[in-house]
This record gives sequence, C-alpha cells and structure tokens, in this order.
Amino acid sequence: MARAAALPIAIRQVTKTYGRVHALDHVDLDIRSGEFLTLLGPSGSGKTTLLMVLAGFTRPDHGSLLFGEEEVVRRPPHKRDVGMVFQNYALFPHMSVAGNVAFPLKLRGVPRADVGRRVEAALELVQLGGYGERRIDQLSGGQRQRVALARAIVFEPRILLMDEPLSALDKQLRERMQIELRRLHDRLGMTTVYVTHDQREALTMSDRIAVINGGGIMQLDQPQRLYEQPANRFVAEFIGESSFLPVERVPGGFAHAGRVLAIQSLPAAAGRHLLMIRPERLQLLGAGMGEGLNLFDGTVEEVVYQGDSILLQAVLASGARVAARAPATAGAMAAVPRAGEAVRLGLGPADTVILADA
Repeated sequence: MARAAALPIAIRQVTKTYGRVHALDHVDLDIRSGEFLTLLGPSGSGKTTLLMVLAGFTRPDHGSLLFGEEEVVRRPPHKRDVGMVFQNYALFPHMSVAGNVAFPLKLRGVPRADVGRRVEAALELVQLGGYGERRIDQLSGGQRQRVALARAIVFEPRILLMDEPLSALDKQLRERMQIELRRLHDRLGMTTVYVTHDQREALTMSDRIAVINGGGIMQLDQPQRLYEQPANRFVAEFIGESSFLPVERVPGGFAHAGRVLAIQSLPAAAGRHLLMIRPERLQLLGAGMGEGLNLFDGTVEEVVYQGDSILLQAVLASGARVAARAPATAGAMAAVPRAGEAVRLGLGPADTVILADA
C-alpha cells in the first residue's frame, strides 16, 4: 500500500451539548499532518464524542472542522475520506474476511479487477495474508481487530480514526498490538486520531496526547512532557501514579512541613500549590545517604510485592501519605524496611514538581 498524503485537522470552538451536559465545550485543537494523536480521558470526558464529530456520526451544535483547507462539519461520513476502527470492530459476520475488507472498496466503486489485489495487500500489511476465505467466527479477538484495521485502511484514507480498538484484548496481546499499530502508522503516514482511557497505551503509541475532561482539553503535549510536567492535578492523577503533598510559599521557593525544597524550576502561577511525587522517583535511603536530595522521614505503613516491583506506602512525619516504588531485585527486597519501621525517602530536585492546586 502507498504512503498516504496525510491531512492536518483543525478543530475550532466545537461544542456539543446534551440537555445541560456539555459533552464538548468550545474545543480548539490542531492535529498535524501525519501525526498520531491520542484523545485520553475517563469515561464521559468527551473523547469519544470528539472522535464521532471527526467521523461525521455526530453533528456539533457549533464550531468549525477543517480537513486540510476544506470545511467538513456538514459533510456526511462516507464523503470524508476517513477510515474508522470501532471498539467492537463492527465486522459483518455473514461475510468472509476478504468480503469485510473489500466492502469499502465496493462502496467507492473500485473496479473489480483491483479489489482483490488491494484486499490481499491490506491483509498482508496486518499479517493476515491467506486468511481471506475464513469466516469471522473462526478468528481470535486479535485477528478480528486486524481485519477491522485492514478494512479501515484498504481504501487508503488520509485520516484514520480509532475508538479504543484494543480494549477487548488481553493484556499481553494488547501490548503487542500497540507496537504493531504504531509501526503501521509510521509506514502508512496517515493522520491518526486514537481514543483510549488507558494512559500507558497513550504513552506508548502517541506523538502527542490530548488529555480531555469535562468536554475540554486539560493539556496537549508530547508523552514525556505530559508525564514529567503535568499542567494540573487532574492530569497528574490520570497519567501515572502520584502522591500529593501540601506546600507553602517561602522566599525563593516552596516548603513542605517547614522544610525548604530544592527545585529545578519554579511555577509562575500564583495561588495554592502541591508537590507531586511519582513513586518510581522516590528513593529509599540508607544511613548517611541523601546528599543533594529533598528528604522525607516517615514510618512504613505497608509493603506490597507486585512481581516486577515493590510498592512501599509510608506515612510522613507531617501526616501525609506517599508511595515509593523500587525494582523487585533480590538486593532491593532485602533492603526494604517492614511495616512499622522508620524510613527515609529522597527526591531529586529535577523530580520535584510543583503543581497549581486546581
């Protein structure tokens, strides 16, 4: 299959209400040509509604939607040149694999002589070469997902939309398919908009992530920056694990429980703030260790073995609770204090992130 001539997408002031509920609230978003952008958020956040607006299945109350330089907000779905992969795959059970993949080509009047060749090329691309004559009920969940993907790309759309296409797969297959989908995107170059509520999936696959809540975009950024520098507490809680400690402003910075924190970069915003602590950045310290780190003394509340890591829950002297995570190596297991024992934890200045308490 040829590499797509991808299109940029411009979403301007798109609003959709259902009664008093704002499913989308004046959303502005620019999606770059050939980008893999993920819409990430909890159930009811508006992410699927926005995807349905892009697909043409939902008409916004107002706003503009440009594919390239063309306004498409009133254009029906079948005239948008968009490939779509649904959460439940939406395959036709009475058709063979090849029949399902050929369906969008026949709708578009592709000559019969070309249909077979393009169907086989699409199936080869998703690693289902030779499966054309099989029935849908003869396929595993992962194979059905590949058929749905082949059907979405067989007519070489310039935009590909995916609505939680991996949610029905088991963990191992889901993680493998994440890598496969990303490789396929890099090969085909289609502008891809992907919806999920799984933050690890979003971090794995995306060029950029738009975190959505309450019908609005909380933050739009690259995965690493989104994780390292979340815009607010909602984003920090939704992307990864976090503990939050109250802080107070002091001359030149912030302090927790009277202890001034060493911080690499200070937030500019006024108002109340919190210290965000990622568990994997919090170090368990032995005697005499901790020079140059922000130190927190407390008591171990619980130690949880989780296979690849150990999760330690501690209550600090300030009364706040934090979590620390360490690899479950033999050495680390031996060094972890038990419940009820004292513990000293350290956090590097570069990992000391202050957020607006909003």
